[in-house]
Amino acid sequence: MTTEIKDGGPAFPTNGPDNGVYGAGLSLRDYFAAKAMPLFIDLVPTEVWNQGQGIGGKVDSALMAAKAAYRMADAMLAAREAACAS
Repeated sequence: MTTEIKDGGPAFPTNGPDNGVYGAGLSLRDYFAAKAMPLFIDLVPTEVWNQGQGIGGKVDSALMAAKAAYRMADAMLAAREAACAS
């Protein structure tokens, strides 16, 4: 069973010749995650990044920050959808 990820559609759509989306680029979900990423990078101690190791040697810090950024992006999209529904 697969779950479709709601990505919010294109972040910066442009109209094509037939008024359809042309060159949609990244999704709104990707845009939100990219905006949230600095927060999660800042939460990881500098020495962990400098040594290229995971926190406690067990977790890949970059993967952890990326997953957290996408969780934040998903929360932002859910809040946006709830606000539009009311």
